[in-house]
Amino acid sequence: MSDYHQVKVRQKFYLDSVALMRFSKSLAAMPDIVEAAMMMGTPSNIEIMSNAGLLDADTIDAAPGDLIIGIRGRNEACVSDAFKTADTLLDAPAEVGEAGQWRPRSIRNALSARPQANLALISVPGAFAVSEARKALRRGLHVMIFSDNVPIEKEVDLKQEARRMGKLVMGPDCGTAIINGVPLAFANKVPRGDIGVVGASGTGIQEITSLIAQNERGISQAIGVGGRDLQESVGGISTLMAMDALEQDEQTRHIVLVSKPPSELVAARVLNKAGESAKPYTICFLGGDEPAMANNCGWAGTLSDAAAHALGQSSLNQVEQPAFNANQRKGKLLHGLFCGGTLCTESLVLSRRAGIAVTSNITMDGIGKDDPHGHRLLDLGADEYTQGKPHPMIEPAIRDDAIKAVMENSQVGVLLVDMVIGFGAHSDPATQFVNSLKRIRHSDIDIIASVTGTDDDPQQRSRQMSILNQAGIVVASSNAAATRMALSSIGAS
Repeated sequence: MSDYHQVKVRQKFYLDSVALMRFSKSLAAMPDIVEAAMMMGTPSNIEIMSNAGLLDADTIDAAPGDLIIGIRGRNEACVSDAFKTADTLLDAPAEVGEAGQWRPRSIRNALSARPQANLALISVPGAFAVSEARKALRRGLHVMIFSDNVPIEKEVDLKQEARRMGKLVMGPDCGTAIINGVPLAFANKVPRGDIGVVGASGTGIQEITSLIAQNERGISQAIGVGGRDLQESVGGISTLMAMDALEQDEQTRHIVLVSKPPSELVAARVLNKAGESAKPYTICFLGGDEPAMANNCGWAGTLSDAAAHALGQSSLNQVEQPAFNANQRKGKLLHGLFCGGTLCTESLVLSRRAGIAVTSNITMDGIGKDDPHGHRLLDLGADEYTQGKPHPMIEPAIRDDAIKAVMENSQVGVLLVDMVIGFGAHSDPATQFVNSLKRIRHSDIDIIASVTGTDDDPQQRSRQMSILNQAGIVVASSNAAATRMALSSIGAS
């Protein structure tokens, strides 16, 4: 008997993507439900749901501000029950949070309740993000835009307008910030201190700030700018404004810049500004070559090196000796499965430096195209793995199919994984990972892990490490240390 499938559209009904992912997961876990998704009706989301077999893209009538619910189950009764559950979830009081606090549905209402606020976090469909951000800017607020799928020309227009108003725009697609000690979106609980961070990389900011915290120092501000800010078309508008803000901040004594390699024009502009500062800088253009820099600037080739340089150390005190005896292992290949795209990039940089031929779904000079038959490091948070699904930082079970494939590959000897904790992330990724291994593990593959975060995070880093250790998984002190251990374990130096 074939599955039963039904689609419903709620017009002009918005919920943020994290809430929709959580609701979708609840529906998918119901008895006899094969697949379920709740997504806003943007063209990209319609394509995702169509590819997943949840709707017909040619017949669906939905606008970007409409909510689409697609459910496929074993029979009509289970699908009907799932829609009833969906209605219950969606029709809960709109302005009341889980703890019972009032949650305004507009920037105007929010400012009425909190007139002292000076920053708005925007998380709406990309088609509406710029208009909401403009509302916030024109009410005197700085803006952090979590939303993605914003056309780059609109990003440029918005940032130029904000610059004229003297307001900072973080994003679009800005996933991490720590402002005045408050973690925003995907961020970690770190102590206040004198090191400021400006980053076009969410997990890059998380790794650097967490390593600084683990070494008993603190962060003044961590300002995300969005992944495209350092492209030539945007011109580094937010990066340069963030640098100005940290320059004027008396608490900030050292500034870290982290991103993928910028365009040459923007890199020169950013480095010139850094060189004019009276404060020391750490520059980490991850995956790029060391540029010419002023004397007050130091180069860091990895996230770990960036944290060490900001701390005034030549390197972090990290164990990097081989974790296992390669001669006792059948498989010789290294495979890595990452939640954090920047963490995967850091591992690729170290692999390239070690002279190991590695493939990946991340494009980088000297890295081959993804090939499961060679050494392989994958960013499982990339679009091709998250279409119609939550990000693996939110739901680590997204990695289960990839883990199973690795465990069934007799050529693989070492598996390298990351755990990214903190606000916005899964409540217990280590336990979820260990439970997944218990269900699928049937090989002699050695596993090396890192945990990005701090003991002050809700998941508690030391607890996550202990859970992994008790399952026989070697846990390194950073992603870079874990990568070096993995490389050593396959005979690379």
